[in-house]
Amino acid sequence: MTQTDIFISGGGVAGLTAAAAFGAASFSITIADPAPPITDDATEGADLRTTAFLQPARDFLDAAGVWTRLAPHATPLQVMRIVDAGGADPTPRVTRDFDAADIGDLPFGWNLPNWLMRREVLARLDALPNVTFLSGVGFKSMLTRTAHARVTLTDGNKITARLVIGADGRDSPVRHAAGIGARTTRYGQKAVTFAVTHDAPHDNVSTEVHRTGGPFTLVPLPDHNGTPCSAVVWMEDGAEAMRLAALPEDEFNAAATARSAGVNGPLTLASRRMVWPIISQTADQLTAERTALVAEAAHVMPPIGAQGLNMSLRDLSTLLDLATASPDTLGDAAMLDAYVRKRAPDIKLRTTGIDLLNRASQAENPLLRDLRAKGVEALYGLTPLRKQIMRLGLGAKG
Repeated sequence: MTQTDIFISGGGVAGLTAAAAFGAASFSITIADPAPPITDDATEGADLRTTAFLQPARDFLDAAGVWTRLAPHATPLQVMRIVDAGGADPTPRVTRDFDAADIGDLPFGWNLPNWLMRREVLARLDALPNVTFLSGVGFKSMLTRTAHARVTLTDGNKITARLVIGADGRDSPVRHAAGIGARTTRYGQKAVTFAVTHDAPHDNVSTEVHRTGGPFTLVPLPDHNGTPCSAVVWMEDGAEAMRLAALPEDEFNAAATARSAGVNGPLTLASRRMVWPIISQTADQLTAERTALVAEAAHVMPPIGAQGLNMSLRDLSTLLDLATASPDTLGDAAMLDAYVRKRAPDIKLRTTGIDLLNRASQAENPLLRDLRAKGVEALYGLTPLRKQIMRLGLGAKG
């Protein structure tokens, strides 16, 4: 039987980053995922989405020894632009820029493709002798005691760990094994994700264009074949999202350009299209005996405001701080109770806020659309409040 300090279930971006962070802190780590990681953008099944890592996430990745590998591929996000195009025609009615220069010297964050993130974090794990990554093997069950957890893998092997971290997604096997339920909200939406090229430079501006159905978000990427490029998340009612994803390419380009309100000029598809369901989900508990839930095993939210994975990294940062402050208490009840106290209020605040923003973005009633536009104007006009909202978006407390 293998013994390890921490067993991590899940080899997505959150799980791999957890392994790098705790491994860099000298804990022994075993991480397992039933699916071999895809580390290029051409292989079928590659995760072509991108993630905007905000300032605190960069600091966490740097401490884990990952950021130096990612920085050459990262596109800075200097301005967050909100465009309301909710009138009768898909043209901007209200445009407001939230500039990171108003609150500091660094950009809000940096955008990276998910498949590239996996490639670089895996390379970091290869350099950590205290980290074992089991690819093609998954979590099957566990038996916990006050002093340790005994995990059984899908290949029959057993692992004894002081702490089990569930980083294994919204249908988390670890969460189910721990007997923890989850509350799920379905919006009837899906997101079409893809990359586009456009004539106008993005100038490191990330833009959310709001109309009925959900936001259309353009996030800067490096140039593609010498042409400005952005990643897109297009949220729509489910049936409409499926229709859009199946359109011939020229029709899709025209539809995407119209939905973007033309903010970056004509858009041309530069990748495959993928479709993802949009839900909110919160675990009933963050912990169980010798078990902590992080990332989508603990919370899922619509992709608005770059909060999803950045919240996940705050989960990991909190766990790591507690573990390094008192390594002898790794995984015990007091440590896990402290994790809940530190993370539960922030998770509730942000999931509730994103839920409200998403519902507002879906509004079909013209009066509600007008209120949404006036709300953006009012928020921008109050400078102290605008700056505080920007700081909260980065992960600052109140």
